[in-house]
Amino acid sequence: MMVQEFSRRQLLWPGAAAAAGLVLGVSLSASGAEESNSKAKSKGKSKGKSKGKAKAEVKRCVVVWSEGTAPKEIYPNDINGAVAEGLKDLTGWEVVKANLSDPDQGLPDTLLKRADVLIWWGHKKHDQVKDELVDKIVKRVKEDGMGFISLHSSHFAKPNKKLMGTACSWGAYESDSITLKVTVKSPDHPIAKGVKPEFTIEHGERYSDPYVVPTPKAVVFEGVATLKDGKTDPSQQGLTWEIGKGKVFYFQPGHETNPVFFDPNIRKIMANAVQWAAPSR
Repeated sequence: MMVQEFSRRQLLWPGAAAAAGLVLGVSLSASGAEESNSKAKSKGKSKGKSKGKAKAEVKRCVVVWSEGTAPKEIYPNDINGAVAEGLKDLTGWEVVKANLSDPDQGLPDTLLKRADVLIWWGHKKHDQVKDELVDKIVKRVKEDGMGFISLHSSHFAKPNKKLMGTACSWGAYESDSITLKVTVKSPDHPIAKGVKPEFTIEHGERYSDPYVVPTPKAVVFEGVATLKDGKTDPSQQGLTWEIGKGKVFYFQPGHETNPVFFDPNIRKIMANAVQWAAPSR
């Protein structure tokens, strides 16, 4: 697995190598013919194994996208940097960081086409994302099965809203919470695999139910925010959908003034979500 910054140069991939021709000599001797056939079979098997090995080594690709507005004192390498760092131990995955300020808003066609999963964090610059790019993302999810993971304030991100087909609004947005206790609601769901049944994180912002979206296929996580005045507010925290051929996961925690994406419990959820959302091969 490798974590890398995206650049245009990385998009230039070599073409497939030309197949080598194999010319077998013809022998009138039965033993010679057997020897030639044996060598040919041996070479064929070796060549087949080589091709199979090369195919097996092709890595999946997850792109972690961010608009770049998280405070540097909390996220020195932005939120996508923290999320990508948490995915570094995923075996067989290439992790690519992409930013709104990158060429093509971080998602040129060549990268988007090879992405198995796209993780999205946005907050203040939703309107700057081009509609043309949004359409391409939605098409990749619906028609090609690319997974899409929307984090926290990305409930209002253009790709998320277009995939949901609703306002994607919450009942309330308040900056009066201290902590968030996250509870596993669906322990048998793949995204919950190995996650503690309950854990608490620092979280200074809460979204209150209801969440205006289509009925989710699963609610994997619930939570209770503890407020500054001692009161509590329960709400949904992790929801899944299947849209067209693609899988979508929304995760409410992730306020940019809290170090949410450095928490090992959150990182476990992110890694599980990537593997769950990836299309079958």
